[in-house]
Order: sequence, then structure tokens, then C-alpha cells
Amino acid sequence: MSIFKNVIAKTPGKSYVGGLTTSDLGTPDYDKLLVQHEAYVETLKKCGVEVTLLSPSEEFPDSTFVEDAAVLTSNFAVITNPGAESRNGEIVEIESVLKDFYEKFYYIKAPGTLDGGDILQADNSFFIGISERTNEEGARQLKEILEGEGFEATIIPLKKFFHLKTGIAYLGNNKMVVAGEFVDHPAFDSYEKIVISSQDEYSANCIRVNDFVIIPKGYEETKRQINEAGYETIELDMSEVRKQDGGLSCLSLRF
Repeated sequence: MSIFKNVIAKTPGKSYVGGLTTSDLGTPDYDKLLVQHEAYVETLKKCGVEVTLLSPSEEFPDSTFVEDAAVLTSNFAVITNPGAESRNGEIVEIESVLKDFYEKFYYIKAPGTLDGGDILQADNSFFIGISERTNEEGARQLKEILEGEGFEATIIPLKKFFHLKTGIAYLGNNKMVVAGEFVDHPAFDSYEKIVISSQDEYSANCIRVNDFVIIPKGYEETKRQINEAGYETIELDMSEVRKQDGGLSCLSLRF
């Protein structure tokens, strides 16, 4: 597991409350969201990374979910082509910010669509989910880019999850957090699995950042399992993020 040095995050704008969602958890409380987002940024700093915090973009309600706009490795960046048309313009800002960190860029081109939330890296392997937001052509393009750079890439059509990373996280040391359709998925058979129950499914979207694993607050069984696997956990309240289909991984680009 590589050490992360940098993180890009973006303060949510007021328009966030009217953004895209498939959940029926109610309208987000904007003031509460800002407090939660600030706690998220401070926690990342505690994990030893330098945070580049972007200003809100009212014209892009979902743009605080920066993860969807790029796929990052240590040597190159892939600028995505988000599957929701209203989000397409988000890649312009992300690309310009990433030029401070990367020289080598690849691009997912139409008709291919791809959201970064559908991409999971586990050491030298990448898993690419086909979802409502990432289509077969987008997945194929990314697979070609990654394999050309010496990575292994596996395409996984999703059955129920919104994004691939809705139900899976890689913690390093061959340990994979899995929920729902990934629990018995053959693509993950070689990993040591931390299995999340269906009622705690939301907590499968956790992130390992250097010496810590950040998890959503309120999932004692998930916390216990990750602690027992040898990781120190930090819990964050994610209630207002969850209302817009968001999770811990969505809110940052980590590299």
C-alpha cells in the first residue's frame, strides 16, 4: 500500500442540497454538512497528508465528490468522463488542479463514461465497475490505459450497488472490506475478506489513509473487525453526505 502524500477535496456549495441522489433519506442540512466536511478535511490532515481544498462551485451541485472526476496512480492521472451529464464540467477544474502534481495524463473519451467511484486499486490490480455511471466503453478504455502502464485490470458489472466502491474497500496487506454482491464474488477470492453485514453495508465505503482507516460513525461491528485486523480507526459522522449517495471515498482524491 503506497503512502499518500496529497489529497484534493472540495468544499460543498449551497447547491449541493439539490444535487443528484437515489436515496430517500431527506434533504441535506447544509450547515451540518459543512461541519462534517470540515471534520473530514481535518481528519485527513491528521493522517499525514497535504490537503488542497477547492472552493465551492454552485453550478456543479455534486462537485464536492471529487473522486469521480479522476483516477490517480503514482505516475499518471486519468481524467474521467462522468456518467451524469450535469457533472461533466467538473473535470475541467480537476484537470487544471492536477497539473500541479502530474505531467502524464490520459482521458476517457465519449461515448465512454466513467466515474472514479467505480474504480478500486489494490496494489498492482484495478477493479473497474460497470454501473449506471460507468459504461462498458468507459471501462474498456480505462482497462486499456492501465494495462498499457503495467497494471492488471478486471471489469466487474455491478448488480445492485450504485458505484463499485459503495460496497468494497482495500486496506492493504491483502485485506479487502466487502459487502453485498462482493462477498462471494470470485474476483476477490484471493483476498482476506472483512465481511460487512447487509444492515451495515454503508460502512463498507471506508478509506485507508496511511496509518489510519477512516470509517463512518455508528458501525460498531465494522469498527471491531477493522481494529481486529490490526488497523487504527477514526469515525466520522457522514449523515449529510449519505443523503446524496456519497461516502468517505467520494469526497477526496488521494495520491
